[in-house]
Amino acid sequence: MADLSTLHERLDALRAMRAEGTSRVRFSDGREITYRTDAEFAAAIADLERQIRDASRAAPKTVYLATSKGL
Repeated sequence: MADLSTLHERLDALRAMRAEGTSRVRFSDGREITYRTDAEFAAAIADLERQIRDASRAAPKTVYLATSKGL
């Protein structure tokens, strides 16, 4: 899975291309995808948003430890 910054870059690129009416997307890693309908764009955007949401919740931000000598 890509890191959060990469996912955000991909999401921004997809949103911009959808707004411009572009149907072909080329990512920085060399992949190229051609979307035939707006529904395919919407599905790709929703999937990236889900991946970002899942990656954001993946690790706890703060961990609290409690120790005791058992006395």
